[in-house]
Amino acid sequence: MRVGGGRDDDDEVSRKLKSMDVDKLENGGGEESPRPAVKYHGWKAMPFIIGNETFEKLGTLGTSANLLVYLTQVFHMRSVDAATLLNGLNGTTSLAPIIGAFLSDAYLGRYLALAIASVASLIEIWKLSRPGSSAARPCALLTVTRHHRRPRSGMFLLTMTAGANSLHPPECSVGETCEKATSYQFAVLFVAFAFLVLGSAGIRPCSMPFGADQFDPNTESGKRGINSFFNWYYFTFTAAMMISATVIIYVQSNVSWPIGLGIPTALMFLACVLFFMGTRLYVRVTPEGSPFTSVVQVLSAALKKRSLKQPKDPKQDLFDPPHTSAIVTKLAHTDQFRCLDKAAIVASPDEVRSGGGAPADPWRLCSVQQVEEVKCLIRIVPVWSTGIIYYVAVVQQSTYVVLSALQSDRHLGRAGFQIPAASFTVFAMLAQTLWIPFYDRLLLPKLRKITGKEEGFTLLQRQGIGIALSTVAMVISAIVEDRRRAIALSQPTLGTTITGGAISAMSSLWMVPQLMILGLSEAFNLISQIEFYYKEIPEHMRSVAGALAFCNLALGNYLSGFLVTIVHRTTGSGQNWLAQDLNKGRLDLFYWTIAGIGVFNFIYFVICARWYRFKGASN
Repeated sequence: MRVGGGRDDDDEVSRKLKSMDVDKLENGGGEESPRPAVKYHGWKAMPFIIGNETFEKLGTLGTSANLLVYLTQVFHMRSVDAATLLNGLNGTTSLAPIIGAFLSDAYLGRYLALAIASVASLIEIWKLSRPGSSAARPCALLTVTRHHRRPRSGMFLLTMTAGANSLHPPECSVGETCEKATSYQFAVLFVAFAFLVLGSAGIRPCSMPFGADQFDPNTESGKRGINSFFNWYYFTFTAAMMISATVIIYVQSNVSWPIGLGIPTALMFLACVLFFMGTRLYVRVTPEGSPFTSVVQVLSAALKKRSLKQPKDPKQDLFDPPHTSAIVTKLAHTDQFRCLDKAAIVASPDEVRSGGGAPADPWRLCSVQQVEEVKCLIRIVPVWSTGIIYYVAVVQQSTYVVLSALQSDRHLGRAGFQIPAASFTVFAMLAQTLWIPFYDRLLLPKLRKITGKEEGFTLLQRQGIGIALSTVAMVISAIVEDRRRAIALSQPTLGTTITGGAISAMSSLWMVPQLMILGLSEAFNLISQIEFYYKEIPEHMRSVAGALAFCNLALGNYLSGFLVTIVHRTTGSGQNWLAQDLNKGRLDLFYWTIAGIGVFNFIYFVICARWYRFKGASN
């Protein structure tokens, strides 16, 4: 095939390519050169990794859930301003892991990133638990959102701003005019927020991929271990959230803040001890430089060679040097996105160094491995985008579900106890906590026999089930909300809320089924999402895989906020669907809208799933 130059150039290119084949044979025959052995300890390392994560989550979530209360009661911010600030902060902390993933994969490595973050979290939590801090005073818990899951050291540095009188406005009593925070105090506050973002960027993308790194993906036991690890990791994750959102918050708010803050100190100390105890067992993937550089090189080389003809025989005409990595899997050539194959065409003899093992200019010539890695990333994007729309339904459980609960009968039994409106998200967590061990230990072995696949349902099938369940949950939400509103308008009410909305006589427990289904939806979709990214993204970019799900969450929050704004402005001139008093609105129609969007998202997902080609699958 002529790709440039004359007959002599073609002969020289042919000799170069043949020399690469000889090198492959001399280095062990076939496709790859000998690889150094990697010793995997698998489940032996899990007590240290999962134990670290469990104690860390138990220690941090309870305090971080009080952030809205802190801003309104200590910094005297208006509730609307504090809520707006937190919405932006939550979105930013969910996007920051992309940067942390880049630094981890390119320079630090996942072990070092986790080690630094664990020590930093311990130092900060020790500071806030010191006696005499004015932060250690009771305050009412206003809200607990399950998407504040992973704030780290920045949250504790934020709490430290209450420890010095000069870093927050003076206290004021009920009825007094509260003094606003100064520019200096706000500056320190935003520095604390910056540390919070940095903490999220460092740990969110690394913790789960680091655990999965401990299993050998080339053995059957290793593959099974990876599948079970993702399930059990998320199980402990959810169980820790439930305990932290109930027991630790109760101790802080009703028993003693010094004790409530001392508990996280002890838990974080145990988390650090467990993590470093397992050091000798860990498999550490060495960072190989910026993974994004290789992506840009492929795109640049393909653009420069866009005028060349497609290779007739990719095995013979493309630059495919020996594969020497002990961690990164050798990828077979695929015929998708063939325009990128031009980046691996040897257009002239000068593009290959003597010996045929490396390009003279990596910005003009890339290997087949590099090209296929870029193809992997491109194939993932459509599937990934469905997660953004999926989260629009999920985030409702911490927003309008709470508002509906406030205008429902929340009494439990005859003792007069009322379920806190913000605590209803615990039902979704409970569904996940119960389902994961049932699926992993009881249902999965049977599914393996029926389907003949190690994972039972494939990763894409599980994601699709999760999307379908979220749509069902929105349909049930619409029906229950319509009933709640009808009872409020036709039957005697139980009083009014602080905002003036009448409380319906319908029991708020009618909302439990929709929350349980949403929790089950997350158990299917979120776990399989993370596992899907981990397995399908090239191994040296796995921290990026850990960040993609959080990007979905961030963009899903932004999209939900945008949808709320559109609906509010569109229906505001008539019967506002999202009125302050839900009895005067039509929240049920808002839920029906989300359900309709979910149907279209499911159809879109099925199309993407049928088109998708898994990594390592040849033509």
